[in-house]
Parts: sequence; structure tokens; C-alpha cells
Amino acid sequence: MKKLITSAGLAALGAASLNAQQVYAPAPGLTTTQLSKPWSVSAAVRGFYDDNYALTPSGGYVDPVSGQRIKPQSSWGYEVTPSVGLNWAMEQTYISLAYVYSAKYYEDRRDNKWDQAHQVNFKLSHAFTDRYKLDLQDSFVLAKEPDLIAPVNAPNVTLRTRQDVLRNYGAASFSAGLTDQLSAVVGYSNTLYDFSDEGVGSLSSLLDRMEHLAMINLRWQVLPSTVALVGYNFGAFNYTDDELTGIANPNFGSSSLQPILYSDNRDMYSHYIYVGIDHSFNPQLEGSIRVGAQYVDYYNLPGDSKTEWDPYADANLTYHMTTDAAIQVGVRHSVIATDAAALGQENTTVYSSLNYRVLPPLVTSLLAQYQYNTFQEGLPMLGGGGVSFKDKAENFFLIGLNATYEFNKFLAAEAGYNFDRLDSDLNFRSFSRNRVYFGLRASY
Repeated sequence: MKKLITSAGLAALGAASLNAQQVYAPAPGLTTTQLSKPWSVSAAVRGFYDDNYALTPSGGYVDPVSGQRIKPQSSWGYEVTPSVGLNWAMEQTYISLAYVYSAKYYEDRRDNKWDQAHQVNFKLSHAFTDRYKLDLQDSFVLAKEPDLIAPVNAPNVTLRTRQDVLRNYGAASFSAGLTDQLSAVVGYSNTLYDFSDEGVGSLSSLLDRMEHLAMINLRWQVLPSTVALVGYNFGAFNYTDDELTGIANPNFGSSSLQPILYSDNRDMYSHYIYVGIDHSFNPQLEGSIRVGAQYVDYYNLPGDSKTEWDPYADANLTYHMTTDAAIQVGVRHSVIATDAAALGQENTTVYSSLNYRVLPPLVTSLLAQYQYNTFQEGLPMLGGGGVSFKDKAENFFLIGLNATYEFNKFLAAEAGYNFDRLDSDLNFRSFSRNRVYFGLRASY
């Protein structure tokens, strides 16, 4: 479904900030244990309880085929997660490759009791000189669980679905020091989504797409602790499914135009123009802000294109209390994709994460997020009673508490709780979900 912050993405950010026991230029964040050998293996076994694993609307709904009322479904279960990783840390180059497999068993499901997920992550960082650096990464996921589908560089993105989803995210960036004070960063990222369902109004028709984003920044070292920048990004959403979406054509007014949009009729271009500052207040506190505008062009609408200007913002503040404790808060605002009967949605996300080592063997993390979305122009032809989705809003809340007790460097106990809630102006979308888990992780 629509894009939301995920606990998995925020947890990854938190872990990266806390693993700075040893900082290696091409591979920051690796511990001395990880750098001591080029490979690692781990396996986790967890028990869990999920009170709404199908993400059913809180009040339930009537199945249009069977006529039966479908209510939220809950289940106990267990999960097995083995993984293997390779790390090569050289003088100027770092390369990593990791594979994670997950199998979840839901005891109370009548059919399809197993959910399986595959993740493959690759990263390469090479410093040619002190001034020139290249970074490459790729993340492949095949899964049902929405927490796993977010691109690794954008923890505010996930999809609410119980279908198999293939998502691949790749990115490249090159930074060059032009002078002692002036540098440039150019980059490109690509994200592919492919859903397993088919048919009119399906998630495939609404969300199968390839996202392109190219960027260029000029950065000026104003002070030793302050960098000012100006940037431009170009984005393109190309919807790849060739099916009817069930969305009315906003330009429909005569028999010469098609009344319902096809997938690629929602293709759009985005131009981002922004200025920003990165500032280190002291060795523990640092902040970043980007503010500007996003110009959106739905250029492939039958009849006439639709354009609009929207504000764009991305800001965060990070405080490192100790090497084992950090807190981050941030906000983002932009136009994103949606599976509702609308062209897109304007999104504002406020998020925070706290990681803290309570005791030498006990590490905890607290994650919280709020998201507000308003739908852009749209009118459903299939369902929805002909009610326009324009300016309808949704609120999403997420909170997660996780704890890890390290018996030694090879064995740890894990436990956690996650709560998700979506309140929507649209029918049959609001839901809530509670999850708890507990288990053991072994690493070598």
C-alpha cells in the first residue's frame, strides 16, 4: 500500500550509528570483530505473536465473492533466519555481500502457513584519492512482510500488502573534491517493484513500476564544521504493468477520451530544487537540512498532462551520547506513489529513533514515527461509490521497542514489540497491528 516509515529501516540506521567501535574510512560502522575476518554467519530462532498478520481493516469487511465478514486474524508462530556475510576491508576499498533467508510459520493459518523471504545486499566503496570516492550498492528483496520492502536508503518507504513482492534497489554516487572548499556529488538510484497479483485494480496495476532518481549537489565548506549546498534531483516513475487501474481519467469529459486510466497513464516526472546545510555543532551533535520545491508532471494522462508545485523538505538531527548510544529525529515531505484511486499522495513524515546500551550486555532501541498523507486528484471507477479521493487524508503511527542481551560475542537473546496503526478517510483501509517476538541469535 502507500509508503510509510518502517521499523526495520530505522533499526538499520540505528545499528549503523552504534557499531562505531572502530571506524575504517571505506567501511565506517564495522566492529573490530567484523573486520577480523572476511566472512560471518548467524542464525536466529524466534517465537512471535501477530494479532493482524493479514493487515485487515480493524472493523473487518464483507468479502464480495463469499459474502462472509472477514475479521482481523491473529496467530502465534516461529521464525528461523539464517544469514551469511562477506566483508573485505582494504586500505582504500570496502566490499560487502550478504544473504538473509527468513521462514515464518503461522500456527493459526488454515492455508499457506509459511511466509518466506530472501534478501541479498551488496556494497562497494572505493576511495581513489582523498578527494575522489565511488560508492555502489544494491539490495534485492523477495518477501511478503512490508517491513522488508523498503529501499535501504529510504527508511520512510514500505508497502502494506500480504502478497509476494519483488523489490530491487540499486544506487551509485561519485564525490569529487574540486578545490579545498568546493566539492560535487553526482548520483543515480533505481528501484523496481513487481507484485505477484494481476487484474484490474490490482496492486500490480497500481504499483508495479521502476523509479529513477538522478542527483547533483555542489557543496561549499563554509566553516570547518559547516557545509552549505545547492542541489537538483530528477525523478521518473514509470509504471510497468499494462492493465486498467480502476481510476477515472481526471480529463474525461467527452467520448473521445478513455474513461479509465491504464497503469502507465500515471507515469510522472519530478524535478527537485533545494538548498541545504550540514552542520556539526560539536563532536556529539550534528544536523542536516534540505528545503526546496518539487515540480510534478503527470505527462502521460490521456487528454492533457497535469502539473503542480509542492514543497520539498528533508531534515534530521543526530546526537551521539556515547559510542553505544544515539538519538535521531527527522522530518521529510514530498510527493510519493499510492495504491489508492489517486494519481499520487503528498506525504509528511516525522520520525525518531533512540539506541542505548543500558548495561554492558544489554542494548535497547526505541523507534517512533508519524506520517500524514493527502491524496492528489483521483476518482475511483471501481468501488468507492464514486467518491473523489482528492484531499482525503490518512494518518499512520508506528512504535517499536527492541532489546538484545549479549551473553557473549557469539550468543544473544532478543525480544521486541511493534505497534502499527493506520487511520484513513477512505473506506476499508484503517487497521491496527500488534507484534511481539522473543528468541536467540547465534553469530560467528
